[in-house]
Amino acid sequence: MRFPSYVAALSWLESHVDFERIAPNRQAVPTLEPIITTLAQLAEPQSDYPSIHITGTNGKGTTSTLTAALLCSTGLRVGTFTSPDLHAVNERIAVNGEPIDDVEFVRLLERLADVESVSAIALTRFELLTAAALLHFSDEGVDVAVIEVGMGGTWDSTNVIASDVAVLTNVDLDHTAVLGSTIEEIATDKVGIFRSDAIAVVSTTNAVVVEIARERAAAIGTELWLIGENFDLERNDLALGGRSITVRTPYERYEDVLLSLHGIHQGFNGATAITCAEAFLGRALGEEVVVSTLSKAKMPGRMELIARRPMIVVDGAHNPAGMRALSATLDGAFHVVGERRCVIGMLSGRDVNDMVAPLVALGFTEFHCCAPHSPRAVPASVVAAAVRSIGGNAYEHPSAVAALAHARERSTDEDLIVAAGSLYLVAQVREEVLHLTSRHLD
Repeated sequence: MRFPSYVAALSWLESHVDFERIAPNRQAVPTLEPIITTLAQLAEPQSDYPSIHITGTNGKGTTSTLTAALLCSTGLRVGTFTSPDLHAVNERIAVNGEPIDDVEFVRLLERLADVESVSAIALTRFELLTAAALLHFSDEGVDVAVIEVGMGGTWDSTNVIASDVAVLTNVDLDHTAVLGSTIEEIATDKVGIFRSDAIAVVSTTNAVVVEIARERAAAIGTELWLIGENFDLERNDLALGGRSITVRTPYERYEDVLLSLHGIHQGFNGATAITCAEAFLGRALGEEVVVSTLSKAKMPGRMELIARRPMIVVDGAHNPAGMRALSATLDGAFHVVGERRCVIGMLSGRDVNDMVAPLVALGFTEFHCCAPHSPRAVPASVVAAAVRSIGGNAYEHPSAVAALAHARERSTDEDLIVAAGSLYLVAQVREEVLHLTSRHLD
């Protein structure tokens, strides 16, 4: 099949089932057979290079990005597959930090459309993007691919790779309709990415999760590296422009390294990324690589300052654990003289009260509630009702742009506006403030 344009190719991609926009469930028996069959017809591109596989409730995107950047700094050619994207689907597939260009992206989708027409197997949108990434990395001859799980682990379409290193950042209650309603069930799903004769890096100290990881590793013959035992984040202090961290790995100790990302949780992500990269290399990265890479780290949409006077910060916190981390970060990371306002919107599948409670407790003056641009969006009225039920002051708006405009109108130069609750919302706010254009199809 030949697509006449990027938009035509994107239209074909969007014609497939999209569980990121339509809430998935596990009513059917899960299977990886469709993507396995498709990749077989493409000559198993995922077998052409070693890989690192990263899962977790929160932090997997940052850990993936930092791991890739560290390995790139050693001179390796590194592919990364991450999700979701903010402004263009191309962002998800990158080599050495550069997103795939439109021409190559269209070419990949054309090849996948040809396979679909022959096999009569219609993959989901995320499965197609996974296959496109794995194929692109083969075409580009990467030295290693860093692959972020979309959801869970065992039945995620990325779990077709035979990774050399698997990473579990943490486990909290999220996507419970799919992954299970308890920490035990979710952790059991996530450790499904562990592989025999490989290394699994686990950066949570949750006793339940650690025990499940130990059992899985022992059962299949995985070498297990646990935070607090095999590696550690010895210091994680507030610093100008981010965090100052001291990290011990099985190979080296890195003292007082500046990580240019805000939030206590980012210190753990940085330590995990260093350890993950060294697990893959089988040696220390070295002081120069670690210091130079982490001091330049950027994560758009994650505790990102995008404007001043008033200060506007966007954060992709999209579940209760993420909201708690956001609340814990704000006081130290951004000095605010004036009042705090929140532009908030979220997707279904989370407890709305648990999402807003940390910010209400932190003393935000106002909540400007809206529905992100997604079929899964929680109505603004529902979010506002949750805020009011625990004593907060809430306004309802028809869109993220309207919510931001009202928050700005009511703010002085000394105030802070935080936009959070969903990466869809964050993308809309970034586009408005930074004058960016979304390349997604409506």
